[in-house]
Amino acid sequence: MGLPLLPIFSITLITFLFYHLYPRLRYKLPPGPCPLPVVGNLYQVKPVKFRCFAEWAQVYGPIFSFWMGSTLNVVVSSSALAKEVLKEKDQQLADRHRSRVAARFSKDGQDLIWADYGPHYVKVRKVCTLELFTPKKLEALRPIREEEVTTMVESLYKDCTNPENSGKSLSVRKYLGAAALNNITRLTFGKRFMNWEGVLDDQGLEFQAIAAERLKLASSLATAMHIPWLWWMFPLEEEAFAKHGERQDRLARVIMEEHSATRHKSGGTAQQHFVDALLTLREKYDLSEVTIIGLLWDMIAAGRDTMAVSVEWAMAEVIKNPRVQQKVQEELDRVVGYERVMTESDFSNLPYLECVTKEAMRLHPPTPLMLPHKAKSNVKIDGYDIPKGSNVHVNVWAVARDPEVWKNPNEFRPERFLEEDVDMKGHDFRLLPFGAGRRVCPGAQLGIYLVTSMLGHLLHHFWWTPPEGVKAEEIDMLENPGTATYMRTPIQAIANPRLPAHLYNRVVVDLFISSYLCQKLRFKLPPGPCRLPIMGNLFDIKPVRFQCFAEWAQVYGPIISVWTGSNLNVVVSSPELAREVLKENDQHLANRHRSRSVTKFTSDGQDLAWADYGAQYVKVKKL
Repeated sequence: MGLPLLPIFSITLITFLFYHLYPRLRYKLPPGPCPLPVVGNLYQVKPVKFRCFAEWAQVYGPIFSFWMGSTLNVVVSSSALAKEVLKEKDQQLADRHRSRVAARFSKDGQDLIWADYGPHYVKVRKVCTLELFTPKKLEALRPIREEEVTTMVESLYKDCTNPENSGKSLSVRKYLGAAALNNITRLTFGKRFMNWEGVLDDQGLEFQAIAAERLKLASSLATAMHIPWLWWMFPLEEEAFAKHGERQDRLARVIMEEHSATRHKSGGTAQQHFVDALLTLREKYDLSEVTIIGLLWDMIAAGRDTMAVSVEWAMAEVIKNPRVQQKVQEELDRVVGYERVMTESDFSNLPYLECVTKEAMRLHPPTPLMLPHKAKSNVKIDGYDIPKGSNVHVNVWAVARDPEVWKNPNEFRPERFLEEDVDMKGHDFRLLPFGAGRRVCPGAQLGIYLVTSMLGHLLHHFWWTPPEGVKAEEIDMLENPGTATYMRTPIQAIANPRLPAHLYNRVVVDLFISSYLCQKLRFKLPPGPCRLPIMGNLFDIKPVRFQCFAEWAQVYGPIISVWTGSNLNVVVSSPELAREVLKENDQHLANRHRSRSVTKFTSDGQDLAWADYGAQYVKVKKL
């Protein structure tokens, strides 16, 4: 009985010596916990990985190594080393480690998130930065974002004012999840999968089933991902992955075909959601169907959970700190007031709200452990050797709580960002909720808009308190395991309305948004500043109009749209467009707009200056 075990033991020992001792003799690797044969440190890593790695950093230092099976992993936990990884050595560390699961989901890196750094990645990233997430594109899609947030507020108001719920706490996550899902699916696919009552349509049910199946497949192979020779034990999973891929692609194709048909009927003037933009850009950038589908699912995966996670953590911190809640509400009342709702155009006048958002994302980054980078060649970090093929992780959570760069790092104190302006889009390596370097999140600005908008609306419309009998300090602030880290215990709170009742009615609040959105859906309008209800941009226009329009042209381009009340105005500011207006399209644009006063003065255009182009105008002009 003992003899057959000897060869197995010998092979295991030789494998262990080769994979773990040989690299340590050949390279100067970062210190770390001692690995076991075959599995490495697999069973020493605790479920909430970023906390586990932060504990190990206290023992081994800000850079340490550990083994997952036969793969070397390196973790950095300081802003200085994050800068070295993401900026100074970025080119050597820009590849992506793809487990068998990630390779299946991404068609072997044919998307953006899981692609290695190379021509494909550069091309797809160019599409994102130059076409999908430009300021003009985000501005054009603003009505969708604001409509979904007002829908969330109305749903919450109905529930908290329902007599049956009097004095009861509500699960904030329920409302955040619906708003995040509808926001990201409308921006990406151009459709809401969940209605205002929280009921999924047929495509929504299919979408939800695909997401659940994806999670199930990934979790079922958690161990085998790190020990390749265990894959023979999971033959049925290969077939399951194939079926999952077909199901996911089928839903995306149906939606793409719907948009292609709509674009054909409208002559290309329908609103450009992300799917429309990708279909339009297919030939220009030589995008395959696999890449387009991969990009669409990347956007869903990156945006759906991270938004809801970020706002839930922010709400938990605000509820725990009533001083902060009162201060941000005083700012909202001063800037926005009690007679209208907040819009994204208010953000620049709400610095403390911005600080609350930053502080929440510092303490609770939506992806606390950055997706692993892979070394494409041998490289040194902090004097240690990082062999080719190693995975390098940045512990964003630990970096943001480093006592060497943050005063009282575990304290929720938004004022720290009033004292020092810290960028969170990858330029300051102390705060990295969206990553940095070549693999920084291209949708960072969209994420900031959505999180700030959802948080601002919740705090402007409601005063929040913990459930009855629960003290603020008793709120559970620990995390669930996962890439996007939800609260272990969903936050429960009592919402108390603080604005006039009509501002919770989505129909009233969205009157201007819906009319604006109707125009946007029917026509591809020029970009321009967001308008207010009823008044449009009337109070945004400065007295010296031509200078005001010239300033706006610097922001929105040489052709912009401006609303005065319900009237759309278009301004062109370049000789090429002036020629197009005054010569090439002159016949279509030769009429004259007459206000009520002008109509009275001219007897309804019976002169020359204010007459429409027609028989009367031609006759008088001839004279």
